Order: sequence, then C-alpha cells, then structure tokens
Amino acid sequence: MKNTLIILNPAARSEKAHRFADRIESLCCGAEIRRSSRPGDAERIASEAVGEGYTTIVAAGGDGTINEVVNGLKAPGHQGVRLGILPVGTMNVFAMELGIPMNSLEKAWEVITRAETRRIDLPYADFSEGRRHFVQLAGVGLDAEVVRRTTRESKKALGPLSYLLSLAQIAGIKPPKLLLRDADGAQREGSFLLLGNGRYYGGPFRMFRQGSPCDGLIDVLVFRNQSPWDLLRYMHALLMGQHEGLGDVEYFQTPHLEVTSAEPVPFELDGEMAGYLPVSFGLAREAMEVLAPHAIPKA
Repeated sequence: MKNTLIILNPAARSEKAHRFADRIESLCCGAEIRRSSRPGDAERIASEAVGEGYTTIVAAGGDGTINEVVNGLKAPGHQGVRLGILPVGTMNVFAMELGIPMNSLEKAWEVITRAETRRIDLPYADFSEGRRHFVQLAGVGLDAEVVRRTTRESKKALGPLSYLLSLAQIAGIKPPKLLLRDADGAQREGSFLLLGNGRYYGGPFRMFRQGSPCDGLIDVLVFRNQSPWDLLRYMHALLMGQHEGLGDVEYFQTPHLEVTSAEPVPFELDGEMAGYLPVSFGLAREAMEVLAPHAIPKA
C-alpha cells in the first residue's frame, strides 16, 4: 500500500511477534516495515514517518505499541494521518474495542486495506512532564503500582499472569488517599481509580458499562478500599459483571478529571507507567482517525 508504514514491535509477545514477522512482510505488500528495538522507538519512528509524508501508520504490537505510535502521530504539527492496527501484542484491548479481528493476521490486514475509517476521541493526561495521550485505559494507584513493579522480562515470560503476581505482592499495602474533581466541580475520594475510553479493561472484561470511544466522555471507576479482602470482592464482582453494584465502588462519566494526593502516587496509560500525581485527564473529540469497522460490535 502506498504511503503506508508498519511499525513492528518484536518485543511484543516476543515469540509470537518473531513468528509473525515474515508473514507480515509477505502479507503487507507495498508497505514499508520498521522495527522498534527499545521503549520510545515506536513513538520516534511514527513522528519521523509523518514528516516523511506517510499518511497511514500501522502499529503491529499491543496496547503499549499503539500508545507510542499515537503519541508520535499527535506530536505538534502532525495532522491528517490514519492509524491502523495489527494486534500481535500481549494485551490488545484497544483492537478488541474497535472490533478488529484478534486471531487472524489476514483479516486484520483486510480491515486496513478496505480503508474503512472511524473518528474516535483521544484522551490525554496532563502532568509535570507535559501531555501524554492514551487510547483505551488509564489507572491511578493500585493498577499503576502493579504496572510499575512488573518487569518487561516477567511480561515476556508469563504474559498477563505477571500482573497478578505483582498484585499479590502489594495487595496488603496501605492505600493512598486520592482526591478527585470532575468537570462540574464535584469532589470525591478513593483508594485507586480506573479510567476508560471504551468498554473493556485488561482483556475481555466489560469494565465500563456505558463506555464508548466516541461519546466525548471519560469513564471513571472509583474504588474506595484496597485491603486483600476488598480486592477479592472487587475481582469476584468484576467476573460476575456486578462491580457497579458495590457500595464502595462508584462509576461516573466526565470530560475532565483532576486527581491529586499528598503522596507520590503513580498513574499508567495503556498499561505503561507514565508518571506521578497530580494529573489532569481530558480528551479531544474525534481527534484520531482509525482504520476499523464502521460499527463497533456490542459485547
């Protein structure tokens, strides 16, 4: 395909990505392929590609790779570039959200070649180091601490299980006190937060009942407790789809959210450690053009 660049992350689910590398090269005829080799590479490659005149950038990897590519595409002065996705990473929640085929590289490539596009909202986090965009999810507190403690080596060896092992190590730690202020000025408190730009979080779990990547709203779940017993309650309720009915869990939507704490609390974006509080979350309406089916399938 003319003016199309594929950014492949070989570290994404390493064995799978290496196994698919030759298939990607033979399948995606006419598209140039560049490989990232370290954190930040995909963002740099995407930004350079826009300057070179590429109009379609395809992220071949997981949610972390997509996050880097999107931040490269959204660098100042970059406009009019479409995002394509080949889901070959450890976590592919964003591809699932958009209805991109997960188990067939050929069908995922067909979505790109059909050139069907959707415009979706692009959320962001403003903090001490500037602005970072994210496409699907963010977390403050417990979730981000799990991400911070989970090494790349562990993720390569164990996949999603590595996050559960990290969670077990910190489940009993006293939680911080988070202070929230939404777009209407309403204030809340919690121990940890999950934020979404769609329905899914961490896999095939429909965490945000009303979530949509094109409704102009960020979905927020506030968890007020964090003891090992509370976490077991939360996980059971999540598996049963009943987490919103818990008395110490609140679900709401807002276009803007400020989060602060008296402690150095981490936050993550699309499964990657991003920084520490304070942070302000917002979103740009219909700011990203993605190659995806027009109708997002219902869960």
